[in-house]
Amino acid sequence: MAVSGWLVQPAVLPWMALILGLCVGSFLNVVVHRLPKMMEREWREQCADLAGTALPPAGRYNLVVPRSACPACGARIKALHNVPVFSWLALRGRCAGCGKRISARYPAIEILAGLIGAYAAWRFGPTLAAAGAMGFGWALLALTAIDLDTQLLPDDITLPLLWAGLLINMTGAFVPLRTALIGAVAGYLALWLVYWGFKLATGKEGMGYGDFKLLAAIGAWLGWQKLPLVILLSSVVGAAVGIGLMVLARHGRDKPIPFGPYLAAAGLIALFWGEDIVRRWLPILG
Repeated sequence: MAVSGWLVQPAVLPWMALILGLCVGSFLNVVVHRLPKMMEREWREQCADLAGTALPPAGRYNLVVPRSACPACGARIKALHNVPVFSWLALRGRCAGCGKRISARYPAIEILAGLIGAYAAWRFGPTLAAAGAMGFGWALLALTAIDLDTQLLPDDITLPLLWAGLLINMTGAFVPLRTALIGAVAGYLALWLVYWGFKLATGKEGMGYGDFKLLAAIGAWLGWQKLPLVILLSSVVGAAVGIGLMVLARHGRDKPIPFGPYLAAAGLIALFWGEDIVRRWLPILG
């Protein structure tokens, strides 16, 4: 049996996807940490250009340069200490240089990325849909972490995710292209209308434009038929979490709660289990 044929066997493919997902999760940690800082640098440069002032020269800063380092002591992270999950466990969650604690979110994102990859491979097999589901899930995971940290949903992720959904559905991987196109438009307009309705009624902004783009991207991947389910799931979970935070006095009423993570979670649920939910539960709910 050829090596490539062995790799796509049903008993092997999910494990290979798990390993790939762990590695991708390590990269997603870099994206979550650096992309908002890159955006901030770009905004400062734009403001300086508009003001006609010059900023002090700054070194290169992107997703590759400089090399990863401990934010506390600045020690470069060795390759041996950058193995997904296992390095964190071996170091007992602390920097090898200064001993400062490393957040458990790093291995958590790696584990989640690995599980997304493994389940997508198991669910769809060696198909384009499996590769697409992995990329879709990993992008949603990165957006979730960034939104929780900064309340931003970067265009650098949401817009390519939208176009990727339309492109992959040119082959009908998840839905027909017509359905995907309508889904992208309907996803954007649905939250755009909610935004303006809330703003006209209260004079306040209830959500950001990044939420519109994220739901448009989800619609491009899953089609317009899944959008009601995504909106319902995200709204119910978001409301429950928001009320819980306020009851526990951990979140003020005037402090905004990012909606992106709930949209992302609902989009992933709809991708993997949407058909089952619609078939089994919606008839019961009438």
